[in-house]
Amino acid sequence: MKEEKEVEVLDSKEDEKESKHKKKNRKDNLLNEKIELLENKVSELDDKNKRLQAEFINYQNRKEIEIQKICEYDGESVLKEILPTIDNFERAIKLDDRDLSDEVSQFLSGFKMIYTSLLSTLEKLGVKEMNIDGKEFDPSISQAVLVEEDASKPAGVVLEVLQKGYMYKDKILRQAMVKVNK
Repeated sequence: MKEEKEVEVLDSKEDEKESKHKKKNRKDNLLNEKIELLENKVSELDDKNKRLQAEFINYQNRKEIEIQKICEYDGESVLKEILPTIDNFERAIKLDDRDLSDEVSQFLSGFKMIYTSLLSTLEKLGVKEMNIDGKEFDPSISQAVLVEEDASKPAGVVLEVLQKGYMYKDKILRQAMVKVNK
């Protein structure tokens, strides 16, 4: 009987050890699962963080390009408003061909100086007149408002510029209005 009790005690100690071992294994397994879940979560968050950083960098680049474009063509609306004034100066200067009094002639020479100064300023800002007289008609830079037939010139050629067109840097500021040969 003593032996049986010893065997039972040993068995119970082994069962206890085995139970403790199983509990430890289960605990280790649970910890490993939690570690794996947390590592996956960290990996997901790291990927999400990298995507957000990349999106933010792309956003900054787009904004920078947009701001550069805005700054590059900053005065475009003001320049468009000035063009009719240039047209009016040109009309006034054409009066020079007629016989005018000295007083009107002096005003006209003042107009010419203002006109020249204004054109010079616009050129410094990047505004250039389009030279299309006698060239092939291009609807992307000019509008055909009249059509006339001149047998001495080829068809589709600009016969006369009725209103000048202007470029602002590499962009069309105003299309020219032209008379085109049939």
